[in-house]
Amino acid sequence: MFSTVIAPIVSLLNSLMAPLLAIVGALGALYCVVLGVKYAKAEEPQEREKAKNALKNAVIGFVLIFVLILALNLLMPIMIDWVNQSSGQTLITT
Repeated sequence: MFSTVIAPIVSLLNSLMAPLLAIVGALGALYCVVLGVKYAKAEEPQEREKAKNALKNAVIGFVLIFVLILALNLLMPIMIDWVNQSSGQTLITT
């Protein structure tokens, strides 16, 4: 019953993990470099503070997204085992 719904979702998540980590890493690093340059070029104190806050928020957001993707990657086998055990069958294979 659930295998027709769950199996495609799990396979999609499994296939997207590596590319998603690479994309998030590349975009996060690029965005932080751009904000760092903006911070370095800011001449007025207000502009520097604004750029500093933007850089700090970008780093926090980047780290949060990266940690959540890694947590999902680590918890995926546990969720698959839980679904298989609760159904009494092997509905999902990795």
